[in-house]
Amino acid sequence: MTISAKDVKALRDRTGAGMMDCKKALQETNGDMEAAIDFLRAKGAAKAAKRAEKSANEGTIGSYLHFGGKIGVMVELNCETDFVAKTDDFVELAKDLAMHIAAAAPLSVSPDDIDPQLIDRERGVFMEQVKNEGKPEHIAEKIVEGKLRKFFEESSLLKQPYVKDPQKSVEQLITEVSAKTGEKIEVARFTRLQVGGES
Repeated sequence: MTISAKDVKALRDRTGAGMMDCKKALQETNGDMEAAIDFLRAKGAAKAAKRAEKSANEGTIGSYLHFGGKIGVMVELNCETDFVAKTDDFVELAKDLAMHIAAAAPLSVSPDDIDPQLIDRERGVFMEQVKNEGKPEHIAEKIVEGKLRKFFEESSLLKQPYVKDPQKSVEQLITEVSAKTGEKIEVARFTRLQVGGES
């Protein structure tokens, strides 16, 4: 099948992938644009996973001030090189993450960062709820574990559904931009301040 230069350019514009990668993706998928995008995303995600061992010591601070100045967020987003830190995609990601944090109020970057005392407290509350529903002990444990998993998804930034596109998690969003830039990208930390509330 002959792949036109126009199609290759259209795919490149939509994905940011290299021309040869776009051509190969279109050849592999018989010219199906959507399938080619999925092909490139899968390939990019695999590359991003390989880069996970690299160190990310460059980056930027993304900030967001909610309308009216009642909520403010600063987020440190890291990558491997100063070059990528200055790209539009990277800077935009930092801003989007700051806006997401303002809206979704996560407690931590990842589930591993949540205070163990808070996890124990939540586990205790969930166990009481399940006992009050009269569930048998062996089933209660499984229900509590499920509730804890949901708590982690709601409370940690990387597991939350991305506010602009709830079909993907924040972690998936970061992986997509990482695949596009070809560098490891990670959230180092964030601060969320709310007038009259806890940070």
